[in-house]
Amino acid sequence: MGARHGLRRGGQAAAAAFSACPFLIAFAVLLALPGLAAADTHYYTFNVQMTNVTRLCVTKSIPTVNGQFPGPKLVVREGDRLVVKVHNHINYNVSFHWHGVRQLRNGWADGPAYITQCPIQGGQSYVYDFTITGQRGTLWWHAHFSWLRVHLYGPLVILPKRGEGYPFPRPYEEVPILFGEWFNADTEAVINQALQTGAGPNVSDAYTFNGLPGPTYNCSSKDTYKLKVKPGRTYMLRLINSALNDELFFGIANHTLTVVEADANYVKPFTVNTLVISPGQTMNVLLTTPPNPASPAYAMAIAPYTNTQGTFDNTTAAAVLEYAAPTTLPPLPLPALPLYNDTGAVANFSRNFRSLNSARYPARVPAAVDRHLLFTVGLGTDPCPSNQTCQGPNGTKFAASINNNSFFRPRTALLEAHYRRRYAGVLLADFPTTPPHPFNYTGTPPNNTFVQHGTRVVPLGFNTSVELVLQGTSIQGAESHPLHLHGYDFFVVGQGFGNFDPVNDPPKYNLADPVERNTISVPTAGWVAVRFLADNPGVWLMHCHFDVHLSWGLSMAWLVNDGPLPNQKMLPPPSDLPKC
Repeated sequence: MGARHGLRRGGQAAAAAFSACPFLIAFAVLLALPGLAAADTHYYTFNVQMTNVTRLCVTKSIPTVNGQFPGPKLVVREGDRLVVKVHNHINYNVSFHWHGVRQLRNGWADGPAYITQCPIQGGQSYVYDFTITGQRGTLWWHAHFSWLRVHLYGPLVILPKRGEGYPFPRPYEEVPILFGEWFNADTEAVINQALQTGAGPNVSDAYTFNGLPGPTYNCSSKDTYKLKVKPGRTYMLRLINSALNDELFFGIANHTLTVVEADANYVKPFTVNTLVISPGQTMNVLLTTPPNPASPAYAMAIAPYTNTQGTFDNTTAAAVLEYAAPTTLPPLPLPALPLYNDTGAVANFSRNFRSLNSARYPARVPAAVDRHLLFTVGLGTDPCPSNQTCQGPNGTKFAASINNNSFFRPRTALLEAHYRRRYAGVLLADFPTTPPHPFNYTGTPPNNTFVQHGTRVVPLGFNTSVELVLQGTSIQGAESHPLHLHGYDFFVVGQGFGNFDPVNDPPKYNLADPVERNTISVPTAGWVAVRFLADNPGVWLMHCHFDVHLSWGLSMAWLVNDGPLPNQKMLPPPSDLPKC
């Protein structure tokens, strides 16, 4: 990990200044008061380099940050500034996204390639410089170019301000656990082949806990994640689903989990045996260990949730919750996880989420709505080029779209085009805000499933309140889609199965304490309604966090214009912004 400093340098000079000026002493006393703690600046260096890593008895050279897999943990406090200098030493272009960080007025630090920046080319560098404003909890960082995030990811832990605790008893220890996927094959070759043939890509060979597959896989017992705990203590697990293409069930045998936070927003605590977490989502859960455990160790496990009609990695990864280090560990019984297609279990779990909505952490749900939008979200097809044979549905190529628009990657970054008002040939401000060809979205799909292609955005005036209904479709099979919105959190005011009913569904919305998130799964053959206030100027990507669907075009962008006041306008671009 690169060097990390706070604002603690120059101690002798500071002491001399304080002795010379009583005013500074008074100012220091003010800063010591709760809520007025001085913010720190944290400096990290990311060297993106190829590193040999062995899993499942397969050794391959993978992109890593500083030779670490998963990558380094970044720890800051609410209000702190984070400065990350990225040096790209590999042959792939790369960029990094700080998933869930709002990046107020500062889209230049958001990271999605060709949206807020051109990628960092091999041999080049870029500094991500941003401040964490009004956020605390578990977020994460990952590469945002092609499928590179399969190896380039790590936790971003945002502690509360000094002097501020949690709205629940302080845990004995906090532990980040990242769920991931391991491919024996080169993932860039996997997706490139799929895009060429039009078929679904080959699936992963294992799921991982903090990069380790564990004993359920071939020759992987030595690569098992072990969480050492003490009896009668409460631990906070900072869970992150960094898997490429899979929603995951998680549980610990003979233990319960109390969910206290989702996507760095506190929730009303609720206790479960099993949870489900989508790619991109984070969840803080409290694990209270019994005072007299019946066994020295218990199994933790993750397994997929999916309704896809295609192939998927239907394996289970295991890790160990260890009270005492046994000399020999017998095979541990796995926790009982739901079946891979148990949509009912997912819906029951999802219904538990409510914002804390306390005086300290209010739920500021937009009550009045300026713009109502309906987006269909799902798969589709492209015709096969005349000079080749394709392996997608009925000889076509798989595609994906929002309102039948499959996102076409621009030749330069949208944010820079917007900042310089050079839109021609880069983007169109005509993204359809309702489905262009209405049909029975969750019923029999239309005969024509071809998608349109374009780099289209929805323009929004500053401070516009938005209600967006995301409607799943059954084209090429109904499945859930974890939608992630950059630059914003949104309130999840309603969800259901079947087709959204604009007359009968809105009266059932929860406008009192809806959960606030940055990533939400559109239910299989269902819909979800979210609200947000467009108070962050810039160009912000919204996309499915299954990377296969992202590669097929399941994304769009919001162009939020500047407000009238100086603090409502985009910041100017940094001088080292990469060029395309």
